Amino acid sequence: MREAKSMSRWSGLAVLVSCLAGSAGCFHPQSLTGPEAMSPRVTGPIMVPPPGTVPSELDLITLPPYVVAPPDNLLIEVVQRAKVPELDANGKQLEDKDKKPIFVDGTQRLPVQPISGPFQVRIDGTVGLGFWGSVQVAGLSLDQTAEAIRQHILKSKTLADLGTKAESLVVIVDVLAYNSKRYYVITDGGGYGEQVYPFPITGSECVLDALSNTYGLPSVASKRNIWIARRSPHADQPWQILPVDWIGITQHGITTTNYQIMPGDRIYVKAQKIITIDTALARLLSPVERMLGVTLLGANVHNQIKGNVGGNTAP
Repeated sequence: MREAKSMSRWSGLAVLVSCLAGSAGCFHPQSLTGPEAMSPRVTGPIMVPPPGTVPSELDLITLPPYVVAPPDNLLIEVVQRAKVPELDANGKQLEDKDKKPIFVDGTQRLPVQPISGPFQVRIDGTVGLGFWGSVQVAGLSLDQTAEAIRQHILKSKTLADLGTKAESLVVIVDVLAYNSKRYYVITDGGGYGEQVYPFPITGSECVLDALSNTYGLPSVASKRNIWIARRSPHADQPWQILPVDWIGITQHGITTTNYQIMPGDRIYVKAQKIITIDTALARLLSPVERMLGVTLLGANVHNQIKGNVGGNTAP
């Protein structure tokens, strides 16, 4: 009889743990409803892509030309070619044998208000150039941005009055801060939410570089459940999931899964299942423990009061 009761208790505990495990992170594509059910999902085991198909640590690629977007920080320099006086080491203007000033080819800044320094792309995709107005630059490459600024300034009446020629105007554009292109490191808290860390992309970072920005894996992380979710432009396309062999990268120097990070990548670090189950179990049992504690406290107080009243009553 005792063995039957013991087996019943163990079976009940097993069912409880199974339910908690299912609620802790088991994923069933068939349970999806609505728009998510229309998108193909990964139903089988995730496989490492064949060598050479995905850029990795020893097989990096160069990213396509950078496209400007808010809130990038740009360095813009605008100068015009001109004849400038030649100076000696002391800053004195040199003269020829006829006492005429010597001029050489050089550059000078724009009149009224020079354009030189950092400029942030506004939320509407423009950069403000002060006296010279605003220029739409979002969606343009750096060369296209320089040409757009050049054409905008050439339309200014100030330069037209000065007789500035189009070929004399030089525009230099570079990126000071890549604020619009990011990747994300997402860590699972084992039942206590998820933390998201955005980082600007520079073009050559890999998985190890990305996770080093968060000072490694959190204490609840599972070393065998790390992957990159590469974004897909269309909802009806399958996921592109790249599994990461953390132990191979860190302990054995295997570079196959140390993938090169692309703009928009999500690096997901899942928590250990036992920690997730423990968190779910604690949340389930905490109200019961609290209720039993209050009940026990009330019973003790009632018994104590009853004992005191009975002890003070005369026989």
